[in-house]
Amino acid sequence: MTTAIGHYARLLAEHYTWMPGGDIAAVAEGQARLLSERPGRPGAAGTLAVDLGCGPGPQSLALASLGFSPVLAVDTGEPLLAELAAHTGHSSVIRPLHADIRTALGEHAEPSSLAAVVCMGDTPTHLPSTADVTALPADAAGCLAPGGQLVLSHRDLTPPRTGTDRFLPVRATDDRIMTCALEYVDDETVMVHDLIHTRTGATWGLRISAHPKLRIGAAWLAKCSAGLGLDVRHSAEGPRGLHVIVAVKP
Repeated sequence: MTTAIGHYARLLAEHYTWMPGGDIAAVAEGQARLLSERPGRPGAAGTLAVDLGCGPGPQSLALASLGFSPVLAVDTGEPLLAELAAHTGHSSVIRPLHADIRTALGEHAEPSSLAAVVCMGDTPTHLPSTADVTALPADAAGCLAPGGQLVLSHRDLTPPRTGTDRFLPVRATDDRIMTCALEYVDDETVMVHDLIHTRTGATWGLRISAHPKLRIGAAWLAKCSAGLGLDVRHSAEGPRGLHVIVAVKP
C-alpha cells in the first residue's frame, strides 16, 4: 500500500494519459462540453480559475477553451505537470503549479477573486480524510467571487461492489492492459489495486500498486457544499461513472 501521491509517482503517472484514450486534446474537448452544458462559462465573476488536481491538464485546457484566463493548474505530480506544460507550450493562459491541492487556494488565491474552482477526475477521493474533502468546498467558497462556480467530480464508491463487480476494466490495447480491483476496508475507505500488464516484444510484464480512496457519498458532498451557502445547481452522474456537482456562490 502507498499514498495516492506515491501511487501516481510509482505507477500511474506514466499511464495516466493512456487510460482515457491517449489523446489529451480529445479529453479536453469532452470536458469543455461537459462544463459548457452546466453553468460553466465566464461571467460577471471574471475569468480567473483554479484546477485542483489537474493531472496532465484536460480540465485546465477545457477551462482555457471556454475563456477562463489565467487558469492556475495545481497538482502534486511533477511528471504530470511537465506533460501539461508540453501541451500548453509558451502560452501564459495556463500556469502549472506544483503544490498540495489542500492548501493551494489559501496560499495562491485572494478571497472572492475566482470565477471558477474545479476539482475533477475523481480527485476528491484521493484526499487523505473526509475532513480534507469538506475543507475543499469551504476554501472554494471563500475564494470564489459572487457568481463564481465550484465543479466537483468523483466516483461514488459508497455502495459496496461484491464478487466480480469488484474488478473494473480500464483499457486494453495491443501492448497494454489495465484493470482495477476494489477491496473494501471500512465505511470510509476502499483500497484500489491497479494491475497494469505491458508487453515488450513477445513478453508480458505485470506491475501492481495499491492506494486508498475515500468512499464519498454524492448526496453527502452536495449537502456539504450547500451547507456552506453555495447554490447547488447540478448533482448527477456524468461521463465514465463520475458524479458531477456544480455549485454557484450567490
